[in-house]
Amino acid sequence: TYLSINIDFACSLRMGEITGLTWDCVDVSDEAIENDNAYLQVTKEMSRVTKEAMQTLNNKDVLFVFPPLMSGNHTDLVLKKPKTASSVRKVWIPRTVAEILRDWKREQEEVKQMLGEEYQDYNLVIAQSNGRPVENRIIQKGFQEITARAGLPSVVFHSLRHSSTTYKLKLNQGDLKATQGDTGHAQIDMITKVYAHILDEDRKVNAQKFEQAFYRKKDAPHKPAPPKEM
Repeated sequence: TYLSINIDFACSLRMGEITGLTWDCVDVSDEAIENDNAYLQVTKEMSRVTKEAMQTLNNKDVLFVFPPLMSGNHTDLVLKKPKTASSVRKVWIPRTVAEILRDWKREQEEVKQMLGEEYQDYNLVIAQSNGRPVENRIIQKGFQEITARAGLPSVVFHSLRHSSTTYKLKLNQGDLKATQGDTGHAQIDMITKVYAHILDEDRKVNAQKFEQAFYRKKDAPHKPAPPKEM
């Protein structure tokens, strides 16, 4: 969960994009980290779908079906193509998060060597100790436990994606295009509509700065006189 939280907040990914991330889509090599060029590529997402839906669509857009743990299930856990073309994207990773990922990969390799054939290797970044995929509900449960221990309000894991987007808009002073490149929103106006209050807050701050810089300076021009009553 710790790793998922950092990836989500730093990279603005959807839950299924995090759980479906594979190591062949991640570059956290020493050289990449040193040059601040560590990145991940979103090319797929993990989802649980009904067998009926897959048959109806003839497995369209399904890249891989994970072997079920139990027989008789009506659903399958799959890796599938993202819903929209804009969701396929490259996201650069902050150095600290890249180092966390690099350390995690080393730990995974050690576990693989220790377990040998018992490790079910699907090349997943977020994986259980035996290599099996981690479903959304597991991450959500772990996230709730962490927030409860920290005495924080109970929110869904998806809130981190909103927080990430909000923080990036603050840092880049409302650069919607750059933020959209990370979030993978299909339309830029989706960010505008959802996060318009953030931009409005910045505009309010601009007004306050204008007040301090211009009207309240000692050498500022006299305030305009109020209009005379008729």
